[in-house]
Amino acid sequence: MAKSKLVKANEKIADAVAGGYKKIEEGVVGGYRKIETGVTGAFKKVEDGFVEKFLTHDGETVEAAEKRLSEASTPKDKQ
Repeated sequence: MAKSKLVKANEKIADAVAGGYKKIEEGVVGGYRKIETGVTGAFKKVEDGFVEKFLTHDGETVEAAEKRLSEASTPKDKQ
């Protein structure tokens, strides 16, 4: 059965709206990811600076200090 002009126009509009929504969604999600990456990177730099200045022992690297602190803060199994 042949589709009426109204049905064809409705489908065309629906496709255009869905495509527009998808473009907006991709833009918003992409922008959020860029912001999230920047914020978490800046936080990591501040965290590393704090650990280096206040929590490392002589000659200890930041990574070693973070590992040591992580192990010290994990609850031990009760015996």
